[in-house]
Amino acid sequence: MRRKGDLPQKICAACGRPFNWRRKWARDWENVRYCSQRCRGNGACERSGQDDAKGTFPAR
Repeated sequence: MRRKGDLPQKICAACGRPFNWRRKWARDWENVRYCSQRCRGNGACERSGQDDAKGTFPAR
């Protein structure tokens, strides 16, 4: 059995925190970008400081 420190690690695209390989991601590890469903929902726009275009209108 592997130790936790020996598992591959990536950086989350949304929050920037490191996360380790999980067994449920074994088949698709190359495509995993986010550490959780919450970060996946937020996407990368929160980290970069960009807002969604929805609901923002120029001031008159």
